[in-house]
Amino acid sequence: MSIREECGVFGVMAPDIRDVAGICYYGLYALQHRGQESCGIVVNDDGLFASHKDLGLVGEVFSGEALSRLPEGQIAVAHVRYGTTGGTNRNNCQPIEINHQKGRMALAHNGNLSNAAKLRSGLELSGAIFHTTSDTETIAYIITKERLKTGSIEDAVSSAMDILDGAYSLIVMSPQKLICARDPYGFRPLCYGKTSDGMYVAASESCAIQAVGGRVIRDVEPGEILVFSKSGVVSRKEHCGKQQKKLCVFEYIYFARSDSVIDGVSVHAARVRAGSILAKTHPVEADLVIGVPDSGLDAALGYSRSSGIPYGMGLMKNRYVGRTFIAPGDRLDKVRIKLSAIEDAVRGKRLVLIDDSIVRGTTSGRIVTLLREAGAKEIHMRVSSPPFLHPCYYGTDIDSEEHLIACQYTTDEIARRIGADSLGYLPVEQLSLLTGSCNYCNACFSGEYPTEIPSDTGKDRFERRLSEKEK
Repeated sequence: MSIREECGVFGVMAPDIRDVAGICYYGLYALQHRGQESCGIVVNDDGLFASHKDLGLVGEVFSGEALSRLPEGQIAVAHVRYGTTGGTNRNNCQPIEINHQKGRMALAHNGNLSNAAKLRSGLELSGAIFHTTSDTETIAYIITKERLKTGSIEDAVSSAMDILDGAYSLIVMSPQKLICARDPYGFRPLCYGKTSDGMYVAASESCAIQAVGGRVIRDVEPGEILVFSKSGVVSRKEHCGKQQKKLCVFEYIYFARSDSVIDGVSVHAARVRAGSILAKTHPVEADLVIGVPDSGLDAALGYSRSSGIPYGMGLMKNRYVGRTFIAPGDRLDKVRIKLSAIEDAVRGKRLVLIDDSIVRGTTSGRIVTLLREAGAKEIHMRVSSPPFLHPCYYGTDIDSEEHLIACQYTTDEIARRIGADSLGYLPVEQLSLLTGSCNYCNACFSGEYPTEIPSDTGKDRFERRLSEKEK
């Protein structure tokens, strides 16, 4: 089992009527790595909302015909999803749309609430009826309740932030405004920029803003609310500084695209530093350093530079295999479909193999087997993150300690189980070197949680499936 991608959010506010759905389409393409289960776009056409959402990749869901059915407008919000809370079904596709007494709202969310179960239970007991199994609908309910008591959508979002706990980067669309909000810890990234023709664009990562021709202005601060309207941009900071910043450090190790910059730190540079740290803490004599595509490549480059061992390509990734790939039964090894060894490069070589993480060890074992079959003489695996030892309650799909290989075996035992000659992890005490600060969350490695641990900790997100009746 490999780590699952995060969700990606995207929003646009144009100075006049234009093809904002097309802008969102390209933005979602740039964020596809963050979620490959479903995607959606909601367009605001002078207060009337039109949407298209479905399971699948961006290119599959948004055919030319589907995009042509979406009207032009001035505001739009979009989303790519991998679900952490809630199963894979069409009802959970985002953005979520709400109609209420004071108008309409569409909401896209990246993250996971740590108090979602408690909030949902209270809402259900008060008569709320839920149509999805995601905690995003809980957020939408709370913002709507607050909107009915407040004078503006931004006031409603601010009031909701007093109630929500955990990770949430939100883009909310009302008939007249686009709202961005980032939780006070700043668990998940969110930034905004502007195009040369006057469009404001907000996204989970800077690479999406650049993909639509925008210039990144800055990251949304933890706890900040940004209000985009015809009058310009207004920043509200009543929730800023309430908590110490705790950006998920795994954004730099795996989630984000290498060309993104998050909170002023280059993702590529952070991964190169991780590889350099591995070379110093876990040196080995070898002939070639290779990375597991894609997030292991930058760290492999860093290991090579610091160790002096040549860097090369030893594994090739099939770029056309996404999450929607279905193998016929269990007869095919999906790792072999997604990855192949370059025999000429690895045959007879002592390899340093760099990957971003090990969860259960199954995938790592299969990759090692691929390289052995291709003729590799030795395989020394190095991991650009510390061992996973604890569940995550903030959006990373790490749960159920009995399924985490590092909770069951020592490092040497894991090496033997996956077939590697040696194994080395990034030391948890050196994580701060990746970003140059300690303002990150590493709870899945250290067990030090920034928020109260949810009471419903028995959920197993690796095994849980909706029943056919629920689907």
